[in-house]
Amino acid sequence: MTKETKISINNLTKVFYKKNRNVTAVEDVSIDIKDGEFVCLIGPSGCGKTTLLRILAGLEKPSIGDFSIAQAKKDRPLQSMVFQEQGVIPWLTVEENVAFGLNMRHLPKKVVKESTSYYLKKVGLENFRKHFPKDLSGGMKQRVSIARAFANDPEILLMDEPFAALDEQNKFILQDELLTIWAETKKTVLFITHSIDEALLLSDRILLMSSQPGKIIDEKIIDLPRPRNMEQIRANKEMASSFVEIWNHLHDEVQGSRI
Repeated sequence: MTKETKISINNLTKVFYKKNRNVTAVEDVSIDIKDGEFVCLIGPSGCGKTTLLRILAGLEKPSIGDFSIAQAKKDRPLQSMVFQEQGVIPWLTVEENVAFGLNMRHLPKKVVKESTSYYLKKVGLENFRKHFPKDLSGGMKQRVSIARAFANDPEILLMDEPFAALDEQNKFILQDELLTIWAETKKTVLFITHSIDEALLLSDRILLMSSQPGKIIDEKIIDLPRPRNMEQIRANKEMASSFVEIWNHLHDEVQGSRI
């Protein structure tokens, strides 16, 4: 059975108007993302990846074109976004941070408590529920952000390099936790990363962007069976070939932008 389209982006362009010039961040982007699909965006720095996510999150408006997000439940928020920097609220406890979106929706206290407790346990923070962010490591703060995003039960999840600032050990742990939760919820995820390994591990499909102005110029289907781990990615010949192709794409785009 073919999955329905969850995110549809049509001829989308975003131009930022500055004092003496205009900057086109993304240009004529048209993509469809299926319900429950995990899609990674890879492209050179400054190619408009974050701008595209911010448009989908409602934080920016497109200059040309449009997009739609299919809403399965009217009482469910359209999206939640996890940023590269820890987006936790410093004056709220871990538990209050995770429950924030649910409380903003004025859901019953029982629902808020059950969902919050469930996702605190999923990310291993049930024993830190009363702690404040100042007492947490960077990896723990990102766990809070991920738990809050899933607990709010959005139609789609937007993630902007959420693990980029973490050390390798924490990165691997959080990638595994993210995939475990995603496998249960089957949320539609659009995930920005600069790490080819990370994209190969997480993705159903990788979208390759050009240098500025950002366009979608190619895609890679990742059909290695799940669950998968980094050892399998690095030992698989097809994945090794995909790694080289994506590396060459990034190299060519960076070099081309300097000409």
